[in-house]
Amino acid sequence: MLKTYIAATTQLENLKNRIGRDEEGAALVEYSVLVGLITVAAIAMILLVGGWVSAAWTALHTHLGANPT
Repeated sequence: MLKTYIAATTQLENLKNRIGRDEEGAALVEYSVLVGLITVAAIAMILLVGGWVSAAWTALHTHLGANPT
């Protein structure tokens, strides 16, 4: 997970540097759309993983409350 985060951060940093040097408006729009899509995908993944973790936590809590040792 950390390697993925570092790779994504590096790619976004490279993208930011290229946008700063790019003088054509069309390329800027394409990069903006790409960043938007990546952001939407990241938020969706966070919500999915968050829901899964919440369900697992609730199931664990229920199981431990029903069967205390």
